[in-house]
Amino acid sequence: MAQPLVKKDDDLDDEAEYSPFSGIEKGAVLQEARVFNDPQLDPRRCSQVITKLLYLLNQGETFTKIEATEVFFAVTKLFQSRDIGLRRMVYVMIKELSPSADEVIIVTSSLMKDMTSKTDMYRANAIRVLCRITDGTLLTQIERYLKQAIVDKNPVVASAALVSGIHLLQTNPEIVKRWSNEVQEAVQSRAALVQFHALALLHQIRQNDRLAVNKLVSSLSKGSVRSPLAQCLLIRYTSQVIRESANNTQTGDRPFYDFLEGCLRHKAEMVIFEAARAITELNGVTSRELTPAITVLQLFLSSSKPVLRFAAVRTLNKVAMTHPVAVTNCNIDMESLISDQNRSIATLAITTLLKTGNESSVDRLMKQITNFMSDIADEFKIVVVEAIRSLCLKFPLKHRTLMNFLSNILREEGGFEYKKAIVDSIVILIRNIPEAKESGLLHLCEFIEDCEFTYLSTQILHFLGIEGPKTSDPSKYIRYIYNRVHLENATVRAGAVSTLAKFGAMVCELKPRIFVLLRRCLFDNDDEVRDRATLYLNALGGDGAVVETGEDVKEFLFGSLDIPLVNLENSLKNYEPSEESFDINSVPKEVKTQPLVEKKAPGKKPTGLGAPPTGPPSTFDAYEKLLSSIPEFANFGKLFKSSAPVELTEAETEYAVNVVKHIFDGHVVFQYNCTNTIPEQLLENVTVIVDASEAEEFAEVASKPLRSLPYDSPGQTFVAFEKPEGVPAVGKFSNMLRFVVKEVDPSTGEAEDDGVEDEYQLEELEVVAADYMLKVGVSNFRNAWESMGQDFERVDEYGLGPRDSLAEAVNTVINLLGMQPCEGTEVVPSNSRSHTCLLSGVYIGNVKVLVRLQFGIDGPKDIAMKLAVRSEDETVSDAIHEIVASG
Repeated sequence: MAQPLVKKDDDLDDEAEYSPFSGIEKGAVLQEARVFNDPQLDPRRCSQVITKLLYLLNQGETFTKIEATEVFFAVTKLFQSRDIGLRRMVYVMIKELSPSADEVIIVTSSLMKDMTSKTDMYRANAIRVLCRITDGTLLTQIERYLKQAIVDKNPVVASAALVSGIHLLQTNPEIVKRWSNEVQEAVQSRAALVQFHALALLHQIRQNDRLAVNKLVSSLSKGSVRSPLAQCLLIRYTSQVIRESANNTQTGDRPFYDFLEGCLRHKAEMVIFEAARAITELNGVTSRELTPAITVLQLFLSSSKPVLRFAAVRTLNKVAMTHPVAVTNCNIDMESLISDQNRSIATLAITTLLKTGNESSVDRLMKQITNFMSDIADEFKIVVVEAIRSLCLKFPLKHRTLMNFLSNILREEGGFEYKKAIVDSIVILIRNIPEAKESGLLHLCEFIEDCEFTYLSTQILHFLGIEGPKTSDPSKYIRYIYNRVHLENATVRAGAVSTLAKFGAMVCELKPRIFVLLRRCLFDNDDEVRDRATLYLNALGGDGAVVETGEDVKEFLFGSLDIPLVNLENSLKNYEPSEESFDINSVPKEVKTQPLVEKKAPGKKPTGLGAPPTGPPSTFDAYEKLLSSIPEFANFGKLFKSSAPVELTEAETEYAVNVVKHIFDGHVVFQYNCTNTIPEQLLENVTVIVDASEAEEFAEVASKPLRSLPYDSPGQTFVAFEKPEGVPAVGKFSNMLRFVVKEVDPSTGEAEDDGVEDEYQLEELEVVAADYMLKVGVSNFRNAWESMGQDFERVDEYGLGPRDSLAEAVNTVINLLGMQPCEGTEVVPSNSRSHTCLLSGVYIGNVKVLVRLQFGIDGPKDIAMKLAVRSEDETVSDAIHEIVASG
């Protein structure tokens, strides 16, 4: 029995969701599918059953192989019906069922018959279905029909064939590429959709041939494209050609720019917008090139269509990041959009105005934004807050107005992410604008009086502990901090205790009062709070007397933890309680980014250590243990660093070799990891002959050959070099693998007695400056930077020359120095014209180094960089500058 459709109850609320398919079950629908076998088919009822089956499939219901086969064969019987609506449902059902190769044969003849039918609807849909379910063998049989369909007079049939070609290009490209002439003809079609699909397919066929794409764009940009959709595609392809040609043309006008500018005068709005957006996204676009695009987008701002207003303001928002002056002329139009009913448009208008506004317009903008903020969701408010932060950094003199605005919205209702964005903004402004410090700290203190988020309370308390003692009157913050001890949960109370201790350590006059408050915390009902209070009372010492706090205590309270937390956690887990206390100096300082078993090309065997340890014992520890067990290297001292493996052979070669560079104070050991990938060979007496003629400061002192290297069994050979102690010597080394090869009998697995000496050339190897730097992060870069002091600071500016992007320049310098990026500063925001990157590390000799890099775009593509280095040793600071200068 067919299940009756659920009737909507008149009493149900109008907004309640209603589905005619609610409550249907697979078993019942499969029972209903028996109507497909009736002698007298009911097209309407069959269509309803197919609809239910399609609904079940799209809801993730899975049919067993038997169920799917039964449904498929039942559906094929519906080809006998002449009802056009039912036939279309049959086509969709066959596509969704994705029949197996055996089942396809059953339906192929019917589909091929429909493909040559006089009914255009049958032809178009049959082409789509056949191309979806067919394989390469059948495709060659119907290729002639598909070619004819591409140039068919009926646009529905032609589009069906072209779209099918786009899908088939992924699986049978060699067949589709033979259709180029027909597709080329279809590009000239008068039907808009046919021209659009034809252009898309033609570009995909030629996309790997840059010259062919150039010719395509060149021929079509002369005005033979009528379809607005196809014109939009052509604009995108033109932008791609301009981007690729920009690398080859140093001077002169851009190719095809005139075509893009001409499209700004097209009658279709989508084409105008696509051209305007393409111009704004050109690399190194000039103000002259931008002007016509900005003018068009300014007209769209006053359009009656919300989609056009949104598209225009979003594009202008992106342009404002790199060319704020160019967008200034649109400010009056954008101010009218602040009251737009569409909140997305209003938010983009506000943030764009904040990027392009001048100092005199700040107050007026703030008044408009105040009324606007209550009407938008938190996600939009966050965007506005970030824009206000950027504006305040741009105009520091307006910090009072902007800071008051941020503090007012901080008191209003909002979610965690929104409040966090405001707090982060205030913190950044305090750090960058000294005049804003005291007012900003008071705003944060007032906020934690009524803050519902533990994370934000502890973040603010930590920040207060660092910045509060440096203000003119630190005592005014004590009340706010101590209130947290009485009114908050244990996590916040513990944070407040730590903050009080920092005030006591830094401000001698407050120490007696702080001692009284900390003693009260000894009776807290949470053990963490009590333990912290006890620790800080003992650390501060002096029984609360007004005395100077020792430097070691300040270092304990304010110093940064220069050990990665994950390494500390692993060391504590592995520590076995004994009479010997845990030594924090035993914790590895290097950030573990490379697993022990290195990446390898497909088919290549593992080439790490012979029997690599797995799990927590780190790569460094495993290498150190291995090297100390070799007598030749036992007197080299403590291992400073082991590099990631460097491949010396290409993938799929007879022998796979990579090398790990082990750095000691006065030596470098090369560990060559070798794998024999030929089953019929056994290698013996395997050594690497190293030519150090291009590494003058290195002298070979020892080597350890590999006795035997059977098939698929990794082994190591070592070569050690002496170098000046503590000096970051660099050089290039040539490598030759030398061995005795013996044939192996495949049947017995035994090698012949006699062997032949042979050699195999390996890639060159370099020891670079980054090999002498350990990647060691710091938890708080600002604190670490300030505690390092200016005694050994060295600052200089460098021109990095033309670069593809700011991100490329940042990555190049990071790789050159081999240091650990801090606080996510290795990520460069898109369209940024300046960026600051913070790096930390430990230089050979265990010298801590901190680097602050400031990048800026100077001219069209030139990058300028300011490098500031602080370290514990003057010579190391100079060495970092020498690395950059020579790199």
